[in-house]
Amino acid sequence: MVFLQQLTRKIRSQHWTRKVCLLLAGLMLGAWIFSLPDPLFDDPYCAVLEDRNGQLLGARIATDGQWRFPSSDTLPEKYARCLVAFEDRRFYHHPGVDPFRMVGAAWQNMRSGKVVSGASTLSMQVVRMARNNPPRTAWEKAIEIALALRLEAGYSKKQILKQYAAQAPFGGNVVGLEAAAWRYFGKHPRQLSWAEAATMAVLPNAPGLLHPGRRSDELMRKRNRLLGNMARLGAIDSLDLELALAEPMPGPPHPLPDLAPHVLDRVAKGRIPGVGRRLYSCLDALLQEQTNQVLSRWQAVMKNNGVHNMAAVIIHVPTGEVLAYAGNTRGAGAAHGESVDCAVAARSTGSILKPYLYALALEGGHILPGSLLRDVPTQLGRYRPENYLETYDGAVPARRALIRSLNVPFVLLLQQYGLAACHYNFRRLGLTTLNKGPDHYGLSLILGGAEASLIDITNVYAGMGRVLGFFYQRDGRYAADDFRPPSFLRYQSRDAVPLKAAPLLSAASVWFAFEAMQQVERPLANGSWELFQGSRPVAWKTGTSFGFRDAWAAGVTPGYAVGVWVGNADGEGRAGLIGVQAAAPVLFDLLGLLPADGWFAPPWDDMVRAAVCPQSGYRAGALCPSDTIWIPKTGMQAEACTHHQMLHLDPTAQWQVNSSCMHPDDMRHTPWFVLPPTEAHYFARKNPWYKPPPPMYPDCVSAPAGSANRSIQLIYPKESKRIYVPLQLDGRRGEVVFEAVHQQPSSPLYWHLDGQYLGMTSTFHQMSMQPGPGKHRLVLVDPVGHRLEHVFEVVDK
Repeated sequence: MVFLQQLTRKIRSQHWTRKVCLLLAGLMLGAWIFSLPDPLFDDPYCAVLEDRNGQLLGARIATDGQWRFPSSDTLPEKYARCLVAFEDRRFYHHPGVDPFRMVGAAWQNMRSGKVVSGASTLSMQVVRMARNNPPRTAWEKAIEIALALRLEAGYSKKQILKQYAAQAPFGGNVVGLEAAAWRYFGKHPRQLSWAEAATMAVLPNAPGLLHPGRRSDELMRKRNRLLGNMARLGAIDSLDLELALAEPMPGPPHPLPDLAPHVLDRVAKGRIPGVGRRLYSCLDALLQEQTNQVLSRWQAVMKNNGVHNMAAVIIHVPTGEVLAYAGNTRGAGAAHGESVDCAVAARSTGSILKPYLYALALEGGHILPGSLLRDVPTQLGRYRPENYLETYDGAVPARRALIRSLNVPFVLLLQQYGLAACHYNFRRLGLTTLNKGPDHYGLSLILGGAEASLIDITNVYAGMGRVLGFFYQRDGRYAADDFRPPSFLRYQSRDAVPLKAAPLLSAASVWFAFEAMQQVERPLANGSWELFQGSRPVAWKTGTSFGFRDAWAAGVTPGYAVGVWVGNADGEGRAGLIGVQAAAPVLFDLLGLLPADGWFAPPWDDMVRAAVCPQSGYRAGALCPSDTIWIPKTGMQAEACTHHQMLHLDPTAQWQVNSSCMHPDDMRHTPWFVLPPTEAHYFARKNPWYKPPPPMYPDCVSAPAGSANRSIQLIYPKESKRIYVPLQLDGRRGEVVFEAVHQQPSSPLYWHLDGQYLGMTSTFHQMSMQPGPGKHRLVLVDPVGHRLEHVFEVVDK
């Protein structure tokens, strides 16, 4: 009985001992499994910018002052073979610890009486670097061995090599193979020769002692010894060995590439999210470098006129990817804001937005390409827009107004389209800087009263090209994101976007806008550039801000949208800084860098053939002659021509008559193209074919006094109810010149101010007056009784 009790106690004791042993073993296994740091390395990395093909565009030093690039997905084969041959020949055959090497190192240390070899494998060195290189002790060596075994259990051999290559010290503040290859050889690691790869393999062995450019003889001996060992092992042949031994050692460190500093700065500051700290951009390194060269060449010319800054953007139209982005020119210097990213700066737009309004007006059915727009001296409240050359056409086809970039017609078109609607749709197109209400900008919105950035302006033109370019590929439908933000990053891939039937701009509206933009005469051309074999079709537009502070140019082809801004970062204006002279030549130099890509196919399915009045450009009315032409489908909403009137003429067609002086059967009823007097006054000067209506026959009953009519119109003051009379130098009140026009230029006008007769004018109807402060009534009467009254107020200064 006692025996049985002792046996039971012994079994129970062994059972708990096994439990304790198993528990301790489990804790040790868990500690071993979770012993590695997670992540393995948490050091700060450089912000690295690569182009679309993996070419380095630039980098910014890490926050700890080290050139440490993020780990790369690939490791060059030459470097890997050199590294294994130099550091750990049995790397692919041991589990993280090389027992044969450890025995050899122990024997070598015993013979020397000191530690001359640590027998560290590459895995053990990775562990040591992950633990911030603690002091070398026997305990630390034991920890390294345990963690190296754990590292091998959780990582592949290739991953361990990549971790070593990314974290090894290469002298000075250079960490990792990629940073070292660029600093010492000015190239990507995959481009290293055998000699260069061998140099990179031996350098971390003593980075403080061996530094390229210093003590190169010792570095060369270690490199050549490695190359000889590799030849004996059959890793390289005799020819490779001979060529490698003949290569010189690297000199002082190279500066890193810095082709797109403004994009990189945006990355470093987090405004464009990156993958880790490595940005895989859409930029093309060669095109980016060529763009920088073009800007630098033109900046060297323009700085003689005090113009120091430029920016350029090139966008791939089908994808929306940014292929080149130069936020500023090199060489401007800190004094002229070289570091300022002018491509995202909000600047006054000048006329660069006019094609947007033109296309929107076509889309809304407000105009047709040939519709006449008013072009006369205009006063809208206190706003008085003027054309650049201060001349007027009276009425001008909308297409010609865009080609010639006339200001007054576009201000009046904006008024017709609606300021609020235009402001809303400009934002929908992608002008992100319109952050104030439409009333803040007013009608000057279309002439530079608003501010936009170069990247936004170029991207909108790219969106317009995308609408037109994809029309037939989408069976006449439109993508929901044709006007999407530009893509800087390769991984911003877009899934198939939904299609919609009601686009912001249709293909036909864009087509007619681009057709007009093609006709703008190119800079320094003689008017026959389209005849040259090497010319390429491009829709382009320029802009100049008030005060000559900003010069713009943008161009679109089926493949590319290019935008250029020229000016001074501090906003200083310079005489002659206008779009066609300063920005357009740069634009066409940049277009010359790009492959020719033809022209857009006409979107016939988005057009209709319609009868259009050849004189007014609107849809033909009942009294109009007509031409059948292609117009956008939305143009069927445009109003019919109102400029043709039925005139009742005598048999000779020299006089207008009415039933008071001629029987209706004797009259000639003739449709006549009639413009309002002000428009006709200017229109007739440039269009000799225009004939004003014949005068009324003297024996016919005149129009009743005060009758409403369109025979007389004021040019100044047009619509203003308040005018200022300037004071002369001697303090006396000056004179104001009032101007009017009559539908019959030869008809006299009789002028009255506040009931007093002032005089008569003929042909050129101008009258000087000195009205005092307060309200006044101006009355003009012609011989047949047509009357015009205008009430105005003189504001005393």
